Amino acid sequence: MFFKTLLSVVGIDQPNDDVLTAIGLCSELNAQLAVMVIAMAELPPIGDYPIGTADVWLKQRQQDQDNLVKRVDEIETLVQDAEISAAVTDEYPEPARARHLIGRRARYADVTLIGPDLLGNVGLKKKAIDGALFESGRPVLLIPRNSKPTLKPKRVLLAWDSGVECARAAREALDFMASADEVHVTMIDPDTSSIANGAEPGADIAAYLAHHGVKIIVDRLPSGGDPIATVLRQHATDIAADLIVMGGYGHSRVRELIFGGVTKSMIDDSELPILMAR
Repeated sequence: MFFKTLLSVVGIDQPNDDVLTAIGLCSELNAQLAVMVIAMAELPPIGDYPIGTADVWLKQRQQDQDNLVKRVDEIETLVQDAEISAAVTDEYPEPARARHLIGRRARYADVTLIGPDLLGNVGLKKKAIDGALFESGRPVLLIPRNSKPTLKPKRVLLAWDSGVECARAAREALDFMASADEVHVTMIDPDTSSIANGAEPGADIAAYLAHHGVKIIVDRLPSGGDPIATVLRQHATDIAADLIVMGGYGHSRVRELIFGGVTKSMIDDSELPILMAR
């Protein structure tokens, strides 16, 4: 079954572009839209601050909350004009709680949309992706600027390494892949050991997907010493993919933050929409 509820996370200062993208995707699927508008609350002043600091903090807090109500009203008008089923909520958390609140809300949607304006919001971007991926059990759809997002893709690249995260991503995208013209199961330098991909890498996932009516092409590619993310992005361009499907954070986030990794690279530098799960 195609996604029926899409969650769009937006910062209070973002323009309408991400919401309009979400409206377009909901119209494509006849799905319901949930919009979560977030403003970050500053921590209260503690310690030796000049007299009047607490008053300034209270005034700023009230101003933030007033702006949040105004922004919610604007987005409600936007979705009403689009004539789609939608619910708009707001949150005003301190930074440490934002990730948890996003993750909790994302549990009640089929996918969380991370639009181009949110991807450009460095602080909120990380909290939204981490919350949705690690605290909801649901996938995210990353939508880079100038891309053409669709949840009815004609050509899909499924990045495959036989890991649990990849399996979850494939399952989340199963209905989209079944309706696509072709799906390229793409493996980079596949490990042919018995504990990894086996003697014929990609055969097992190809058989599984074929049973669901997916039109499969298995692509086994050498990296040639290039980063895996670079090879994936180039192959997606070569096959004219509409969507990349992949697992996220097969290695620990700490390792990816320190050493880099495929997930981080794809999040930071992709020209195509990515459906990511873990």
